[in-house]
Amino acid sequence: MTRLRIRIDFDTGGSVGPGKIMLLERIRKTGSISAAARTLGMSYRRAWLLVDDLNRIFAEPVVSAAVGGKHGGGTALTAFGERVIEHYRTVERDAFAAAAPRLEALEGMLNAEYGAGSDPADDGSFSGDPALKPGCKPA
Repeated sequence: MTRLRIRIDFDTGGSVGPGKIMLLERIRKTGSISAAARTLGMSYRRAWLLVDDLNRIFAEPVVSAAVGGKHGGGTALTAFGERVIEHYRTVERDAFAAAAPRLEALEGMLNAEYGAGSDPADDGSFSGDPALKPGCKPA
């Protein structure tokens, strides 16, 4: 299936795309930057730098750190971070729905032998969402 990747470049110089959003979603799931980084195959330092960048890009933090305790500290996605994910994923779905007929037309123009037998890795796009298939209509 053809995928559409959205990267939003803000006038301030910051950006957000599928990788940063997937990191936020993994932090939400694991409660830890290091665990989220492991699931994405990236170093803790890289993940921390991305989170720090996101926290500086936006007017409010998207992630907050919990102070260590008996089992150590953790990380939590803030309510603001949840809204950032929601807005980004909505932009993706809306863009895909709007572009679906053109993507389908482009797919029809492809050389069927190019890349035959290869299976692209998950790139953090929303292509795994079963509600989004080529030609889908906005809800």
